[in-house]
Parts: sequence; C-alpha cells; structure tokens
Amino acid sequence: MAQVLIIDDEDMVRMVLRQTLEKAGHGVTEASNGAKGIAAMKDKKFDLVITDIVMPEKEGVETIVQVRLDNPKLPIIAISGGGRIGPADYLEAARQLGANHVFAKPFDRKELLATVEACVAETA
Repeated sequence: MAQVLIIDDEDMVRMVLRQTLEKAGHGVTEASNGAKGIAAMKDKKFDLVITDIVMPEKEGVETIVQVRLDNPKLPIIAISGGGRIGPADYLEAARQLGANHVFAKPFDRKELLATVEACVAETA
C-alpha cells in the first residue's frame, strides 16, 4: 500500500482519484492547491504525488519544482485539463520540470491506476 498525495483544486477530481486509489488499497491525503500540498509533505511521507497543473495559490508547475528540490526521487504524476493554452503545453512543461508521467483530463482511471502501481513498484 502506497501513501499518495493528491493535489487538485477540483473537489470532484480529488474524489474520483481518492476512490480509485483507496479501492486499490492505497492511502490518500488530499490538498486543494500546491501550497497546501507542500505543507502536507512536511508532516507526512508520501510514496507518490499526483498534482494538477492549473490551480490557485501555487500552480502545479511550481509544486513540481518544489517537490523535486525537497525529494528528487519521489514519483510525480501531473494531470491537467488545460486552461488558456490547452493541456498539452502545460503537461509538456510539467514533464520537463520533473513529472514522471502526465495525463490530460479527463483521464482513464484504469490507465492512471496502472501508472500509479508502476511508479510505486519502481521506488519500492
């Protein structure tokens, strides 16, 4: 069982991810923006971070950079529905800054879960 931090400003996205991951046996902590996610990482050790890109307070790209500085080997999955420029550009930036995997919203839950499992297995 992995401890996963989900960072997304959309309640429904966090709920879907939580349900998917908990059903697979993982522990989940939620944060509604990058600032809260980084704060949660100071209190608890995580095996994986799933972060949205476009969020208030601390964007996902800033969050990825901070996670990489604090914990260079922690796997990161970036997700995005886009924004003004569309998800592809945001996700490419996320990948270049250190995200191990990227998914555009809406994402396939089975594919995302398989990626979570692979990330966790790689770091175990």
